[in-house]
Amino acid sequence: MFQSAIVEKCKANDRTAQMQLYRKYCDGMYIVAMRFVKNGDDAEDILQESFIKAFQKIHQFKGDVTFGAWLKRIVVNQSIDFLKAKKDQEVSLDEGYMQVVAEDDNWNVSATISIEHVRCAINGLQDKYKYVVLMFLVEGYDHQEIAQVLEISESACRTRLSRGKSHLKELLKGNKYGTGS
Repeated sequence: MFQSAIVEKCKANDRTAQMQLYRKYCDGMYIVAMRFVKNGDDAEDILQESFIKAFQKIHQFKGDVTFGAWLKRIVVNQSIDFLKAKKDQEVSLDEGYMQVVAEDDNWNVSATISIEHVRCAINGLQDKYKYVVLMFLVEGYDHQEIAQVLEISESACRTRLSRGKSHLKELLKGNKYGTGS
């Protein structure tokens, strides 16, 4: 397989192979970082740090998932770390009062609401909800993966997703029925 041969060359510190992987994944990973940080310069910094980290830790890549999925997890983690560091205060990730909430897979919204309205509404969520909603809805992570990345329990992840979705629906409802548009 072409990808595994390039990864093996990268493990041997082959710069040409590293550039091949970089060129293959840089655009897609830039988009992932932009979804979190909303600033091109910051996304480029995150992208650069993510590739550096990936190449430093490439020996840990076992091929259980595609290289792109493995790299995407690094980019998401770097983006979240960047946003946490950017805030002068640390986001509290301990929510001991959380309880398991029934899963509701209905993410449907009115057809009159644009993708841009949805993106703006997601950006309007508190960080603890925004990260979970982004990772679940946009990036396609499951609860176990999100819980692992954010270092929270799966039940806290489900609760944050449920609450984030409720807040998101309220924000979208405000866009639809508000007097401003």
